Amino acid sequence: MTSNDGGAAPDAELLTATTALGDALRELIETSVTTTADAAEVAAAAELVRTATARIGGRPRPVSQLPRLDDPSVGRRVFNPVTGIANPLAPPLVVRQDGDGVVAAATLGLAYEGPPSFVHGGMSALFMDQMLGSAAGAAGLWGMTAHLELDYRGPLPLQTPLVLRARVESSEGRKAHITGTIARAAEPEKVLVEARGLFVMPRPEKQAAYFGAITDASGKPSPPRRPGDATALRLA
Repeated sequence: MTSNDGGAAPDAELLTATTALGDALRELIETSVTTTADAAEVAAAAELVRTATARIGGRPRPVSQLPRLDDPSVGRRVFNPVTGIANPLAPPLVVRQDGDGVVAAATLGLAYEGPPSFVHGGMSALFMDQMLGSAAGAAGLWGMTAHLELDYRGPLPLQTPLVLRARVESSEGRKAHITGTIARAAEPEKVLVEARGLFVMPRPEKQAAYFGAITDASGKPSPPRRPGDATALRLA
């Protein structure tokens, strides 16, 4: 189990298999955007992927139903697109507490490319949104993104170790102001992306409107008790 699992999952065998699938699909995604194979090999690979998809695609869950491996109440989101160990879209980031904030490391491949050889700017926004939410969660300030803005001070290079940081600057009532940065791990003081966000805890009536229809995998009503998408942190 990694730090973004948020404790023991109810089905360890399923978690192991699902994580292995996520890892394999990450490799496939990266290979698919870097391959120089000829058309026949690529077409054959596409057929193999379709066969695999058909094998596991018989009963997809509805959007209102949580995966049976997830438990938002303890921060376990294995399919989160940034930190989810079973989501092939995720690097995945492992976010840990660091002083009065949080930190994560990542080396991003060509699947995240925007300008040639650099990370897509929208990916920076996605990662910063997650990091700011994790900083809020680490400070006990659960909420949802109300405002997010980024300054791009330089392009983020692909295939290069990066360090991502975030911390709560201030909070009052239901609101928290949070900042974050991304830099090369080799030059952590040279900030390439800077983010500022406002996170707000929805009022009870909004929480009910947003999440009242959410159920667990058995169909039992299971609205999250702390709205947000921050996942559990490594405390070391």
